[in-house]
Formats: sequence, structure tokens, C-alpha cells
Amino acid sequence: MTSRILTEFLEKGFADLKSKGLLNTIDVLESANGPIIKVAGKELINLASNNYLGFATRPEIIQADIDATKEYGAGAGAVRTINGTLKVHIELEEEIAKFKGTEAAIAFQSGFNCNMGAISAVMKKGDAILSDELNHASIIDGCRLSGAKIIRIKHQDMADLEAKAKEAVESGEYGKVMYICDGVFSMDGDVAKVPEIVKIAEKYGLITYIDDAHGSGVMGHGAGTVKSFGLSDKIDFQIGTLSKAIGVVGGYVAGSKLLIDWLKSQGRPFLFSTSLTPGSAAAAKEAFILMENHPEIVEKLWDNARYFKEKLKGIGFDIGHSETPITPVILGDELKTQEFSKRLIEEGIYAKPIVFPTVPLGTGRIRNMPTAAHTKEMLDKAVEVYEKVGKELNLI
Repeated sequence: MTSRILTEFLEKGFADLKSKGLLNTIDVLESANGPIIKVAGKELINLASNNYLGFATRPEIIQADIDATKEYGAGAGAVRTINGTLKVHIELEEEIAKFKGTEAAIAFQSGFNCNMGAISAVMKKGDAILSDELNHASIIDGCRLSGAKIIRIKHQDMADLEAKAKEAVESGEYGKVMYICDGVFSMDGDVAKVPEIVKIAEKYGLITYIDDAHGSGVMGHGAGTVKSFGLSDKIDFQIGTLSKAIGVVGGYVAGSKLLIDWLKSQGRPFLFSTSLTPGSAAAAKEAFILMENHPEIVEKLWDNARYFKEKLKGIGFDIGHSETPITPVILGDELKTQEFSKRLIEEGIYAKPIVFPTVPLGTGRIRNMPTAAHTKEMLDKAVEVYEKVGKELNLI
């Protein structure tokens, strides 16, 4: 039986969230997470998925998963350091390093685990981490776990970064100083200023860390944000996910062989949690091979994204300053954002509301993710519904 104190806390918390328009509902999909999904028996055009390249339902990737599962079993059976490292895990890591242009790579069970494990394996109490104020929750949690001093940097403000880097380094107070940020910021779609970051890092001797969850498979012909600037040899940690554009599940860190060997000996999720399933590892490996052999898939993603953005902007919506396929429709008011999403779904477009604490109060938005798997007809239908609902709610 739940304690009275806990029950009161939970009931009050839920009532508060609901009254402010901050309580999201979880829908159950009755289909694969493709460009068209089925929810509660209704088919909807799906604009909420991170399945950028359509790989989650790609036949070659599904077959790779099946084949590896038959060969190696449903699970790895142990953590990587005991006897849970299978040949397919090594093949995946070699493929990632090759594609990213780094000496080595290590696969984790999720992108979240990458940040929890990699940051704390290197940064310790007595060190300092300069962290962009809009960094992903997993970065924030990884920084906290490390015990290092966390110094917030104004979002994408290179003058603030330089000033605080100078202060942290010249104070002599810290053993190591790291700068960490997203490669692509997931709520607004803006891209890290990698060349300027590198310049400041070299000037002050900073360790550099880019979490490229939304750049993996998207930027740099799929190889990521850092690769798109030609600076793979200048960033110490390149974090990527296998769960979004790659279409499977998991995450990775790419970098020097010395760094990867260290993470294999000190990364806690690597040491204390069973490794990726054989099927997931093989499927992810196949995704990297597909990107390498078929660059037109990534090109289709960008073509669809440009098309969709131009259409939404043309009918009067504020889509922010996204430089990537992430397409926010910024509405502001949280309750209005929830209502807008509800109406979109009723009209056949599945696009979810993003509100506080994921984004700051007063900046509620619908976040759209056009993918390589969408057709222009699907995107046209989505724009048509956006216009109808926008006018109905007096937003355009």
C-alpha cells in the first residue's frame, strides 16, 4: 500500500502539472514507428519520430538484426568486461570509427548512458566543466555525477565561453577544464559553433566534448556535426546515438584509441550493465554501411526538411532559427500548445507538444521531425492541417 505522504505528493504534483499544461500523455503505437503510424486504431502522418532516415523499418537493417539474433542469441548474456563482448560488437565499433574518421569507438546501451559514463570517467571533483545552458538532460546529469564544478555558459555565446574559460584556467583552481555542448540542439535545431569552440579550446587548453545525438546520421553526410566542419581531429569526445537516425538503440563515443581504452576500463555503464543485444549491434552496423553506400538517403532527409520548413514559414508560423531538419513551430503558451497538438492529431497529423521543463516557460512549441521516409504528399497534407488548425485557433 502506498504511503499517505507519497500519495499526497503525487496527487498534488499531477494536479499542478495538469493545471499548467505541462502534463504530457503517452500514446501507444499499434504499428512500426514509420512515416505513417497507427494510434488508437487511427492512421496518422508521423512528425514526432527521431527516425530521421527511416532506418527503423528499413528491410536490410531488420534482416541484419534477425540474422545476428539467430547466430548469437537474443542477448549478449553479460557485461562487456566479463564475456559479453561478441564479435558483432567489435565490428560495430570498427564501423563507427571508420565512418566518423576517428581512431576508435565504444558502444554503450544508450546515448544517455554515454554521457553518464564518459563524462564521469574523465572529469572528477577538483575539475571544471563549462556547459552550454541548453545542453541535453543527460549531459547535465553526467556533469553532476562527475563531481566537477559546473559553470553554465550562455547558449552559443562564444564571448561568454572565452571569458569563463580564461577565468577557470587562469584561476589555477581546477585540475582539468572541459567544454561540453550538443552538436545539434534538439529543441531549436541550431548547430554548435564548432570552429569557434576549437579555437577557444586550443587557446586555453580545454578538453572538448560534443554530444551529437541529433547530428549523427544527419550532419556531415551522416558522419555528424564535427565531421561537417572537417574538425574530427580537434574534438576529444564525439558522442553519437544509435537510437535516432541509425534507427536501432544504443549510443557511442568516438575518439582516440587511448580515450576509448580508458572508457572501456572506467565507463560505469560499460562495466556494470549488460551490453547491446547482438541483433541491435548488427542492425546498427548495417545502418552505417547503408549511409556510406547510399548518400542519397541523407540527401532526401534534407530535401524534405527544406521543403516542409518553407511551406510552414510561408503560411505564417514561427519556426525559429533551426539549421537542421528539426522544425519547431513556436507557439509560446503551454495550454495553447497542448490544444494545438490535440487538434493536429484529431486531423490526422501526429506532432507532439514540447513544454517546460524540456523548454523554458513561455516557449511551448510543436516539434516536427520530417524524415527521409516521408513523401511530399504527406508533408503537403501536414501543412494543410497546420494551416487549418492555426487559423481555427487564431494563431496565424
